[in-house]
Amino acid sequence: MNMQKTSIRPKKKLGFGLMRLPQTADGKIDIPAVCQMVDAFLEKGFTYFDTAYVYHEGTSETAVKEALVNRHPRESFTLATKLPAWNLKCREDVQRIFDEQLARTGAGYFDYYLLHAVQKSNIPVFDQYDCWSWAQEMKKQGLIRHFGFSFHDSAEMLDELLDKHPEVEFVQLQINYMDWEDEKVQSRKCYEVAVKHGIPVVVMEPVKGGTLASLPEKPEAILKKCRPQASLASWGIRFCASLDNVMAVLSGMSDQSQMEDNLQTMNDFEPLSDVEKEAVQETVKVIRSVPTISCTACRYCVEGCPQQIKIPDIFKCLNQVRLYGKSEKASANYKNAVGDGGAASVCVHCGQCEGVCPQHLPVTEYLEEAASVFEV
Repeated sequence: MNMQKTSIRPKKKLGFGLMRLPQTADGKIDIPAVCQMVDAFLEKGFTYFDTAYVYHEGTSETAVKEALVNRHPRESFTLATKLPAWNLKCREDVQRIFDEQLARTGAGYFDYYLLHAVQKSNIPVFDQYDCWSWAQEMKKQGLIRHFGFSFHDSAEMLDELLDKHPEVEFVQLQINYMDWEDEKVQSRKCYEVAVKHGIPVVVMEPVKGGTLASLPEKPEAILKKCRPQASLASWGIRFCASLDNVMAVLSGMSDQSQMEDNLQTMNDFEPLSDVEKEAVQETVKVIRSVPTISCTACRYCVEGCPQQIKIPDIFKCLNQVRLYGKSEKASANYKNAVGDGGAASVCVHCGQCEGVCPQHLPVTEYLEEAASVFEV
């Protein structure tokens, strides 16, 4: 493996993801609470902080300045942030956003800088504005120490990108034990591509947006039997941190209790044992045995719905509850799914959806179930 690229690894693998920060009653970031979490993180010797231009509508980067940069020596931490393709309308936007990020954070430079959420749909944008070579110029100026990208696409596309861009020093991938063998996410396959190229990996979504921190009774019992005192979230963190090519596992911590749990898990890190790996595999097997709605998201049902209900989006949320139990994440996803459409409860049982469904699903019954789950 390329030692130049492995040398960028932090000493400890846990990273503080600043995307789900504690908030006050008026919806603003609770800076005193974030300060407490930052201090606890640094006190235990962890150094990797991760934010982005769009997190908390831009105020995450401002919180970095208030809670971290203004209160701790610059050499005591490393900072990562990201460039979003969806905010780029011209070549000048690249430098403008970067300069704004430097001003927001007050960091002086970024230890890790990423193109945000790279996938088939936005690669042409990053190419059009030559973000790849621009980042190298920022490196020459000392404003970026290490360059990479976060990724949401196939392993095949990742392989092509890393072949095309040998200047990339690390990648950020969605990895957790539920997505490890998932054919849509392709966690394992993407991880193996990174290994092949000698590229260290930063892990995002190790607890799958919080869903693996709250499991139904049967899969929870498997993990609790194996390690009774361990939190469910710790299994997700340790699964990812046990991978050799992982340099940091990001956790989007929202309060001090989550911080303390993660610090306890990772301060004296123990890789998963063979017995624990078997427990994780059994947990995945049990979760996947739960019957889910076999909606293919063809969206035929949406076009003629008189109530403008986004049925496939609602079914996706309902499947999330069936698999993992009801959670804040599932409720938030449902709220987003019905944000500019009808809620499940406004269904008038006209039957139009069931008449066009290629899977012959009892759509109205499932909508009633969704309403009973999310609208109580």
